[in-house]
This record gives sequence, structure tokens and C-alpha cells, in this order.
Amino acid sequence: MVRLLEGVTDDRLSGPTPCPEYTVGELLGHVAVLSSAFREAARKRFGPATDTHPEAARPVLGADWRITLPRLLTELAEAWRDPSAWQGITRAGGLTLPGEVAGAVALDELVVHGWDLARATGQDYAPDEASLRVSYEMLAAASDGPEDSSPFGPPVPVPDGAPLLDRVVGLAGRRPDWRPDR
Repeated sequence: MVRLLEGVTDDRLSGPTPCPEYTVGELLGHVAVLSSAFREAARKRFGPATDTHPEAARPVLGADWRITLPRLLTELAEAWRDPSAWQGITRAGGLTLPGEVAGAVALDELVVHGWDLARATGQDYAPDEASLRVSYEMLAAASDGPEDSSPFGPPVPVPDGAPLLDRVVGLAGRRPDWRPDR
């Protein structure tokens, strides 16, 4: 995700993303908020960052995002490297959940929104297979629920033989062939 940030030019910030409710700038603002929330969830430091639902306010990208967002993403990764982050109960997005679930959700958010950002800004994106498998398993389990939807929206049908990344983004409610000009 940090590498993708380097490829975001200012003229792209107001452009569309596969996440229909967000422009590129709003998507980056959302990533900043979720990075802070899941960093604090890993550290089990509860407060406004962990107790606020992500849709409580429209995401706003700070003017200093080129400095703060890479730092937040690095801190997020470092917090989840601590084995205690994966244990016990934590909170994120106003929900109480097991640490191992929160870690998987944080990873999935970055995988899916990394794809969103890459597509919206014309960059290559190739997350590692282990991360894709975690996202796929979590999203597939969520899409088997009674509403047949993922945390990102109703799944988009994707052929079983499609690349794993396409199947993940399909389960996340995105069309794998999405482009900003369509």
C-alpha cells in the first residue's frame, strides 16, 4: 500500500475508484482512519479511533497525507507483528471482536483498498498469495451469510478459475475489469 501511495498524483485525488462512494482522496482518507483504528485495536488501546464506525463521517484526506499515511501504515504493520495483537478481545469500528478476526479484517481492508487504489490510479498491484488467501476465506465466509453480501457490498460473480485476486475483489463487490474511464 505504501508503494501505491508513491504513484498517486494530486490530479488523481478527485478521480473515481471502484469503491463507488469514494474518490481517490476519500479512499486515502478512509485508509488513514482504518489504519489508525486497527493500529489501536492491535495495541488494545480503546478510544475514539476504535469506537467510531467507519461510516460515521465522510473520510477527509489531510493535507499532509504524503507524510502521515505512510507512517500510519507502517505503524499498523508493526502493531500487528506483536503476537499479543492476535490474542484476546479488541475493538475496531465500534465492534468488539477477537484479535485474530480484527487482524484478518485489517489485512483484508488493505488488500481490497489497495486494489481499489491501484485500479483508480493506473498502477500494477500484486499482493502476496498468503494475504489474498486470508481475504478470500474471510470474504467467502461472509458472502455465505443470509444477506449474501460482503463487508464491502454484494459479491460480483467471477468464474471459479479466475485469478485469486479477481475472486477476492469479486467477493468484495468489485468488478475485476473496473477502470476509471468506464
